[in-house]
Parts: sequence; structure tokens; C-alpha cells
Amino acid sequence: MYLIDGTFVHQDSNGGGGVINGGDTQWMTAGSGLLHIEAPPESLVVSGGLFHGLQLWVNLPASDKMMPPRYQDIGGGQVQLLTTPDGGSLLRVIAGELDGHQGPGITHTPITMIHATVTPGAQITLPWRADFNALAYVMAGRGSVGEDRRPVQTGQTAVFGEGGSLTVRADASQDSNAPALEIVLLGGRPIREPMAHYGPFVMNSKHELQQAFDDFQAGRLGTVPTTERTR
Repeated sequence: MYLIDGTFVHQDSNGGGGVINGGDTQWMTAGSGLLHIEAPPESLVVSGGLFHGLQLWVNLPASDKMMPPRYQDIGGGQVQLLTTPDGGSLLRVIAGELDGHQGPGITHTPITMIHATVTPGAQITLPWRADFNALAYVMAGRGSVGEDRRPVQTGQTAVFGEGGSLTVRADASQDSNAPALEIVLLGGRPIREPMAHYGPFVMNSKHELQQAFDDFQAGRLGTVPTTERTR
């Protein structure tokens, strides 16, 4: 969970958890299985406060599916902050690597995750691993992606083709409620393995899915503590 605004509380049956605020990330590796709860604190719900975030699920290769669960608490101050030479864009490297700059998120599946703020009229071209796939999700604003300038806007996702770089542009004119193009760039090395999923379970076969359900129903995934933990 990458939180942009607000506050969220996480608890899990493996002992991981804490409070994340705007700019923070919680990176949970489910591995062999665990139970978890993610929710805004009651005070925020009662007051009608804002919370805005992005949840990303990253698959694990079969060889790592049953690894021990792990929780990473990544504060906003830990992310790698980069700017373009003209100062037109701010890049937050949350996980993976960009041109030798390493983000704090540790992943078993090699990926890169970047939140870019691109000011009106600015353009960025970022080096990208040729063995990675790549996509862009627009959280706010309008712009275009790729050398052929395919238009994108809030809520849309663009999938890039093969190549060693990504190009993103922000339209010169933006809406008043989105003064810049806010875009998340994601990519990773394709696993290319069979996948079976149902509900919150992602495995490699239907048999493994059934085993996951059996483990859950038998209580083998543990229990979530009843008291909130904070860091």
C-alpha cells in the first residue's frame, strides 16, 4: 500500500504492522500465508478525513511462493528522491532501481516502482531495463506517453512496448484540481509461470488454491492481534 494522503493502520498475524501516513509505503510479502487488516483509523472515518492511496499486488515465482511472510515499513523520508535536470519533474523511487538509484523497497520479484510528478509542459525520458515490462497509471492530470504521444488522463493505464526507455509528457494545460501530472511507473521481469487466483489467494495451480483455502479454514494462517500497533 502506497499512501498519498491520510492515515492507514496495518496489522497482520505475522507480527507486522504499524501506522502509515501520506508519502509512506507498507510492503507486505504474504509468502506462505498470513491474515492482515488494513483500514483508516476510526478517528479519521468519524471526522470525514481524506485518504488516498494505491495498492499494488506483485506475484511471486513458484520457488518463493511459500517463503516466510515479511513486512516492510517504508517512511516517506526513505524513498529515493530524484529530479530531472530542468527541475520539471520529481521522481520518487519506492522500489527497485532507476539509473543506479536504488529505492528502499525490497522485492523478491525484480520490479521498479516510481511515483512521478511532472509539471505542466514538462517531459521526462527515463532509462528502463529492456527485460522488464512497463506500464503507467495516471493518478491525476493529463498528458501523453511514448514516442507517439498517446494521450492519457486520470484513471487510465498505459502499457509500454519493448524498449530501453520510457517517455512521459504533461499537457501544458491542467485542470485546477490537478495542477500537475501525477503518474506511477511500474515494471518488472515477467515470471511467465501458470497462475491461479481466487479472492485474496494467488498460486500456480487449482490444487494449490484449494490447499490455501484449507489452511485458512483450519486456522493455520494465525490470528490478527486485537490491539493496534503503532511505530
